[in-house]
Amino acid sequence: MRGPLVVKRAFSEPLLLLAAFGSILLATTTLVALTMYASSIAEAGVRRTMETASYQQTAATISAPVTAATFPTFDQAVHAELGRAYTEPPAITTSFRSDSYAMPGQEDQKLPELLRFGSYDGLDRHARLISGAWPKPGGAAVEAAISLSAASATGFKAGQEFTTKGRLDPRPVTVRVSGVFQLNDPFGARWAGEPLLSRGVERGEFTTYGPLMVARETFIGRFATSVNATWTAVPDLRGLTPEQLRPLAGAVAELGDRLKAGGCASCVTASRLPEMLTQLGTASLVARSTMLIPVLQLLLLAAYALMLTARLLADHRRMEVALLRSRGAGTTRLAALAGGEALLVALPCAIVAPFLGPPLLALINRIPWIRASGVRLAPVADLGTYLVSFGVALAAAVLLMLPALAGARRTYVEEQSARGRGGGRGLIERAGADLALLVVAGLAIWQLQRYGAPVTTTASGGLGIDPLIISGPALALLTGGMLGLRLVPRVSKLAERLTSRRPTLAPALGAWQVSRRPLKYAGPALLLTMAIAIGIVSMATVSTWRGSQLDQARHQAGADLRLSGPPDGPELGALGRGTAFTALPGVTAASPAYRGQTEVSGDLALLLAVDAGKLDRLFQLRPDLSAQSVGEMAKALKGAPDGGLVLPGRPEALTLRAQVTADLPVRLVLSDGLGVWRDISLGVLRTGGNRVEVDLRSLAGRTGKITYPLALRGLVSGTPESDANLTLTGLSAGGQEVAVPPLSLSASATRPAMAPFVRQPEPGPLPVVLTADLAASLKLGVGQSGRAGIDRRVLPVKVVGVVKTMPTASAGQKAVLADWGSLQAYELAAARPPRPATEWWLATGDGAAAAKALKSRPEWDVTALDQRELAAGLRDDPLAGGLQGALMLGFLAALVFAVLGFLVNAAVAARERMGEFAILRALGVSSRQVLGLLAMEQAFVIGLSLLAGTGLAIVVGVLVVPHIVLTGQASAVTPDVALDIPWAATGAMLVLVAGVLFAIVAGLARNLRGQGLALREEQ
Repeated sequence: MRGPLVVKRAFSEPLLLLAAFGSILLATTTLVALTMYASSIAEAGVRRTMETASYQQTAATISAPVTAATFPTFDQAVHAELGRAYTEPPAITTSFRSDSYAMPGQEDQKLPELLRFGSYDGLDRHARLISGAWPKPGGAAVEAAISLSAASATGFKAGQEFTTKGRLDPRPVTVRVSGVFQLNDPFGARWAGEPLLSRGVERGEFTTYGPLMVARETFIGRFATSVNATWTAVPDLRGLTPEQLRPLAGAVAELGDRLKAGGCASCVTASRLPEMLTQLGTASLVARSTMLIPVLQLLLLAAYALMLTARLLADHRRMEVALLRSRGAGTTRLAALAGGEALLVALPCAIVAPFLGPPLLALINRIPWIRASGVRLAPVADLGTYLVSFGVALAAAVLLMLPALAGARRTYVEEQSARGRGGGRGLIERAGADLALLVVAGLAIWQLQRYGAPVTTTASGGLGIDPLIISGPALALLTGGMLGLRLVPRVSKLAERLTSRRPTLAPALGAWQVSRRPLKYAGPALLLTMAIAIGIVSMATVSTWRGSQLDQARHQAGADLRLSGPPDGPELGALGRGTAFTALPGVTAASPAYRGQTEVSGDLALLLAVDAGKLDRLFQLRPDLSAQSVGEMAKALKGAPDGGLVLPGRPEALTLRAQVTADLPVRLVLSDGLGVWRDISLGVLRTGGNRVEVDLRSLAGRTGKITYPLALRGLVSGTPESDANLTLTGLSAGGQEVAVPPLSLSASATRPAMAPFVRQPEPGPLPVVLTADLAASLKLGVGQSGRAGIDRRVLPVKVVGVVKTMPTASAGQKAVLADWGSLQAYELAAARPPRPATEWWLATGDGAAAAKALKSRPEWDVTALDQRELAAGLRDDPLAGGLQGALMLGFLAALVFAVLGFLVNAAVAARERMGEFAILRALGVSSRQVLGLLAMEQAFVIGLSLLAGTGLAIVVGVLVVPHIVLTGQASAVTPDVALDIPWAATGAMLVLVAGVLFAIVAGLARNLRGQGLALREEQ
């Protein structure tokens, strides 16, 4: 072959050079793809977060008292600072609210109903006209538009004129209602700070209607008398990059200081954007740093596979190098030959890899859960990609030439003597380097477990990637594999003893061959062990991550569907909400619930009350979080049967007759068929006989329906001015007289009193389930009773269960769970009003259908938390789930490295022993026995590697995997991550790898047999 010596030399060993080329190409392509992937995932995560961020998260508000004279100056300063803070000018809306004005005709009343005027830029873009027209500036009368809800409450109509006076400004204002409008989304986040505009009426000490919306010019000219102005900036952040997060957060956070320094001392700035951007920047950095873990694992595996190939190449050329040395070739010349050969293989890989990276990522994008997240990986090769590619290729070239340089100084005689039988221990083992690496890996994993992420605070106070933590999993895999090498000579000697006692030749000869030269098999065994461990750890991480997202969703939701909102409303009243919610499509079980912060014996805790009879169908608690099952806790939580006077039929009104000895405020407590408790004010009963009518229909709201039967629980008095006695003399429901047991109560001026309609035995301790930290604080265990202060009232409690963390509670939050009915009975016994149903917990077969139905009824004022939708959102978060694609890419590359390394080592070993096999054949050893000999040797490598790799993966998985699974905000997961090794997939992978490797062995044996037949024919 003509050409340069380097090229001739390279093509003299095509198998080894092809293996080196494949290893370098695989390493550069995979690492380039992983680099592109990490960058793409970070950008996709930021873009996804910005696209789905709520109005409240991104908006920034600046408010200040203004007058007609000061507003232009303030407005100019605010617009200038907002334009300076954001990378692109945000959409700025200015709104105003006036002082209070009296309703027409009530100007002289002591407590008149009130009106407010307002202005909102671009209101016509967020509302539609029902009648009339939008207000215009100018004119003798002030033109104003009013919302439909305010118009219904006040009776104002389009075209109507009236005159009003201000509470602080006595000048009369003539107003003409120009139109009536309806907000497009009255309960949307945009109007969260505008309750009067969204609802039309506010009731408190004064009843206020409005606001009557006027043009900006009209408001400034007529109503801007030191009233509040609010500027709201809503930026378009969809094009934001990870590098822009922290600078933008800092600029927005400094808005208030810059405005005050510019002369607006009264300006108050509020925004959740800096906090969100800072958290997102941290999450982006953590996501990218976490993806370095599979990169380093793959780098380590690629480096070792390449060093094995380089060692084989150097061993194969030892005599050739020695001859060149004896003929005058110096170290520089030999280094140039080795380096040129390495570059001849590496440089094409560096050029090709950036073009192969995008197609490889396109394959990763076909993974179902990556595609479902909406992430579209379509990166292109840039300068950074080429730098990574050339850097990896050059590093691979150096690794390829190092073994050749190490033997360049040996003479021919030294090489001949070095070809003898090697020792049973390698240099690394003799030097104890594997034990030193074990210490370093242990320190790295300890830091990972302590900090919970590979990102730590730097000396300057910023965030940075800790290289020790990042390298921990890779070091653990390498250390475990190297420690496993210590087993090779010991296991091989044991196998030799066992097989030598058997009459069969192949196993005995194969085991003897391995025990004779264990270091020859240690290299491939370590490569296979690390590859198998990386594969299993990757699958375990993916499976654990996906399981953790479902666990988080179940914990945050608590039930299939959890509804929250005001317990009472004009559209759906307290007794109408449950009826509407249980009629939603797919609902199979429902319970009213109370969920709120409370004080438990000095500790701030979450109080949760749910119907214990339905707890096993609603409550989503991971089994390992409690020693008791949900069913067992439900049985223990359930108190005595509910007691109440059940009303016959479906009454819509009640009539109560009572005698009192002194004026006494009284409330009636009742419940519906769904277990919702409600108290109704009966007003102040006057001395003597009283007859009180109660409209039950109002308890359901305008469109709600009551779930019957209704049950009367008791009468609760207030504190009268003097002692008073009450006796119930009669009760009728829907016009039908109801027999009532004797009922009377005695109230004093110091404390209220309660009289139940049905007498109940004295309640025992309240059964509760506590979180472990709260149980430890109260010094109570399961089955123990004690006293606990709940809402500043000491109650006897009995602990029937302890959980590590309570569903719906935040990380580390103490919590207590009680039965809904039992807790209400305790409140009634203490003459306290029943707790409102702040939430509804639903079990659904199809949560999506129920959630969709709720979205079509915004007037119900309900916020739905769908466990399935929440789980899908968590799974589809690119920042949280980006590690999956990197692990799968690294997993596939690791298996290819393992197969490629095993193939090259087995082929070279078989070729080197052709003479040995020929002698065996000449001595009468059959081809089947030769195959058995080869299979025995390689089976030792394969079997030991699969077992060691699996054991190493389990150890690394337990130590590492739960600590690299984080939320999309880079925070610790609640509940704690539970390691999930998919044993079925792991077994299938091991069988597949073993099958491929044994197929390689069979192919080599067939090749050897063919070469033996050809040799006999030539003879």
